[in-house]
Parts: sequence; C-alpha cells; structure tokens
Amino acid sequence: MERRSKLVQESRPRSVEKAVTGLPSLSNIAELIRHGQITVGVIRPMGCVAIANDAHQSLAILVRRKGESLPQLLERLDLAVGKALHDDICTDEINTPSAT
Repeated sequence: MERRSKLVQESRPRSVEKAVTGLPSLSNIAELIRHGQITVGVIRPMGCVAIANDAHQSLAILVRRKGESLPQLLERLDLAVGKALHDDICTDEINTPSAT
C-alpha cells in the first residue's frame, strides 16, 4: 500500500474578509444573502456568470465582460441586486424575452 504525502499547510488568512481588500462593501449582496444566495461560476456556452436569487426569483443574472475582474463583476452584481431589492428591477443578461 502506497503512503500519501501529507498536505502542506499554506499560511493563508482564515476568512475571506481578511483575504480580500479593496472591495466595496457590497451591502446589497450582504442584505440579499440573509435570505437568498449568489452563485459565481462558469455556465457553458455563456462563460463566467454571476447570479443572485432569493427564495422566489432570480434578481440578477450577469455575464462577466471581457477584461472584467472578479471584484468588478461583484460590484456590478451588487448594483443589480440593489435595483432588484429597492426598485423591483431585475437584470438578466442571458435570457432574452420571448415574443408573444
């Protein structure tokens, strides 16, 4: 039986708050995640997306722009979540409205 090598522990901050600096407060996302969630990841064929939803609906669906950093995407998501929470305007950059 082969022995596995031990994992090397890197010296990293234990919390995201300590690791991330220079980000805006993202207060709208903070408000949302008390009763909803955000997801950031790759959905093919769109690429990297950021989605915010509560228990009832998607509030914002954004596609990461060419050259856009993750903090910039999160800041755009925060603004879109604010529009949804405070002005009832949902943002969807993926789905096109169907003609009826």
